[in-house]
Amino acid sequence: MNQFSAWLRNLGARIRTGLFHFMSGRYGTDRLNMVILCVGVAASILSAFFQQHWVGRLAWVLSYVLMIWAIFRSLSRNINKRYQENRRFLLMLDRIKDRKNRYFICPRCRQTVRVPRHKGKIAITCPKCKERFQRRT
Repeated sequence: MNQFSAWLRNLGARIRTGLFHFMSGRYGTDRLNMVILCVGVAASILSAFFQQHWVGRLAWVLSYVLMIWAIFRSLSRNINKRYQENRRFLLMLDRIKDRKNRYFICPRCRQTVRVPRHKGKIAITCPKCKERFQRRT
């Protein structure tokens, strides 16, 4: 029995080393990947409830597309592009959560400017280029 447990530990170490070498230089997982996978699993569960209806077929296809997309993102070697996708997703998520402020883009330099909500029509000064523009909050 002792020899079997040693063999099993050795096998686990070899598999772990092989996976480490396989994933080196690849992006891995992030928050966007987790959201894509959760939506894919939810679509898969939804397809199980509506098997005989067109909604079920659509949810089934959507679940496979989302899961393949998540696997593609995890195994991608274009780390910078995947990082930028995740960063944009997190910024969008923060904006959705931020109910106290509105976000505008400066017409001159394209800088994002945050201003408080419900202040009426205000003059906004861009912190980067000092351009003044008016918007309704």
